[in-house]
Formats: sequence, C-alpha cells, structure tokens
Amino acid sequence: MLKYFFFYSLLTVGLFSSCSSQEGKLPVLGNKDIIDGKPVYHHISDFEFIDQDSTMITNQTFKDKIYVVDVFFTSCPTICPKVKKQMLRIYDKYQNDDRVSLLSHSIDTRRDSVPRLKDYANKLEIDAEKWHLVTGDKEKIYDMADEYFLVALEDPSAEGGYDHSGTIILVDQNRLVRAHANGLIPEEVDRFMNDMDQLLLDNSVED
Repeated sequence: MLKYFFFYSLLTVGLFSSCSSQEGKLPVLGNKDIIDGKPVYHHISDFEFIDQDSTMITNQTFKDKIYVVDVFFTSCPTICPKVKKQMLRIYDKYQNDDRVSLLSHSIDTRRDSVPRLKDYANKLEIDAEKWHLVTGDKEKIYDMADEYFLVALEDPSAEGGYDHSGTIILVDQNRLVRAHANGLIPEEVDRFMNDMDQLLLDNSVED
C-alpha cells in the first residue's frame, strides 16, 4: 500500500522530477538516472492485455502514437463516470487523428470480463480501434498503474471496493510520461489537451 501512497503523493503535490530537452517542449515526468553521463528516464515497460473486442493490446498497438491512460472499473459508483465524461471529450476531439489513442485499465479484474467491457464501451459509443478498455492479470494491471503514477488498490472501505486515481496520463511515442491532469476538472483537461497538441506538434517538427 505504501507504493500507491507514494505515487499518489507525487501527483497530489506535484513533485515529479521533470526535464525538457528544449525550451517550450513538454517535460518528461518521473525520476531520471544518469548513466554514462546521459539522462535515462522512466519508460513504460512491455505489457499485454485484452480489450473489449478480445484483441491483444501491447506496446506495439501504440507504435508511433501518443496515448491517454486512466484506470477505472465498470461498476464504479463515484469518480469513474465523471472521468469518462472528460475522456470522451478527448476521444471526440481526436477521433479522426490516427496519431492518438486512449487506454483504460479496469482494476476490477474479477468482474470486468471482456463482455462486460464490451457492454460498457457500447454505452459510451466508442470505437475499440481508438479507445481500448482492457483487462488482464490483476497484479500486472496494478503494476501498470504504478508505472503510470496512478493509484489502484482494493479497499473494502471505499465505495465500490476500490481506491483509485481520477488522474489521466499522457504517454508519448517513446513510452515516456509527458503530462497529467485531474480528470474530474474540465479546465485541467482543457490544459491537458493543449499539452497533447503541443506534443503532436513537437513530434511533427522532429519528423
């Protein structure tokens, strides 16, 4: 539980170590190491999960893309519907932009089966090619939440049985975390989408 508190604290008080290679570009979030005199940043590691269409989702799914991440569960009675409303704003804005994807990890791996995720996706009216709702091994899901600096843990005292972040995370095409926002606050999501636009512009310039 301490590891979840640690990452929650990072987001809450803004203590990410960040670095930007050029002025005006988005920073890289998370701790960095210096190896052989060069900075090495936190990278999202390899993963394999199953989405609402029974498709295997891996890092290769997001090759050459930026993607937006959150954690949720379909029976969440508290923050998830509000965060999903903001995620839908992102989905709608970038629906026709092949450089952008969305990825939502269910933290209720016991109940959120593929058919249940499919039903949830249908209610959201989203395209699985654009927005993947995934499930998989419980420990791997929770490990990935750590990698994205998100809170995810079972808590019988919490409504719905889970304590989890309302934070959304932006990952670039190099598996680096580049931005975050409180998914409960529309104004923060506005800023987050501006960050997405900046990252897309930066990538276009680099290309």
